[in-house]
Amino acid sequence: MSIAGGLHRAVERGAEVRATALQVFTRNNTRWAMKPLAPDAVRDWKAALRAAPMEVMAHDSYLINLASPDPALYRKSRHSFLEEALRCATLGIPYLVFHPGAHMGRGETAGLDRIARALDWTDRRLGGAPVALLLENTAGQGTNLGWRFEHLARILARVKRPERLGVCIDTCHLLAAGYDFRSEAGYRSVFADLDRTVGLDHVRAFHLNDSKGDLGCRVDRHENIGKGFVGSRAFRLLLQDPRFARAPKVLETPKAEGMDRRNLALLRRLASLGTGRSSSRRPETLDGR
Repeated sequence: MSIAGGLHRAVERGAEVRATALQVFTRNNTRWAMKPLAPDAVRDWKAALRAAPMEVMAHDSYLINLASPDPALYRKSRHSFLEEALRCATLGIPYLVFHPGAHMGRGETAGLDRIARALDWTDRRLGGAPVALLLENTAGQGTNLGWRFEHLARILARVKRPERLGVCIDTCHLLAAGYDFRSEAGYRSVFADLDRTVGLDHVRAFHLNDSKGDLGCRVDRHENIGKGFVGSRAFRLLLQDPRFARAPKVLETPKAEGMDRRNLALLRRLASLGTGRSSSRRPETLDGR
């Protein structure tokens, strides 16, 4: 949700569409410079959450590249990432989601090493701050790392305190990277692979997005639920998986008028299909695959 008008407005916007989980940027995500959090902004944010309790996570700026081979950009990325994590601690946000980074032609091994070193550097400076850093799987566009489960596993294996880290699974990115979880057999296979490499205990959150691109396209383009190549069946399988029942799940779908409500209504309908549960709202038509 947008933080235009103040961080607290994102909570209010979430409440307006009956969200139970929320993701925000804690600063302008298109600029390096960030204003310090004003005490009244922190107060208003916490008051809004007391009025409308929901699970919350933050996403870091897309400018940050913890795998950058350029020394100046690497230092700038580390410091910006640390500042965002500290902002989460101040706001009481338990999760900071981030894309691992792009190796910029220097190769996967070098890029993964730089990410692990940056995360260790961040962890030392965070101390006991109760913020989990969640690696997000990527679509694999360009030289971006994190599109294979093995990349995430190697980062977790290389950091000194893996307990600080977790994983956020993005469904659009999962399909675009080549993981076909659209059938029951495919779903079981993909998540068994995730368990074998990363461990399902590390999966702390989800981004629920359909994909404009088909399987293995390696292109990061989000679509509304049921309107893309992921399709409704895959979301039903995920939403009815008891292993992930308590993990917060947020939309990063296109922000056309009324689509947040429609996407949420469809997801709630899919979650209840065949389970004996019923939605408190009129169900949406199950279009898409």
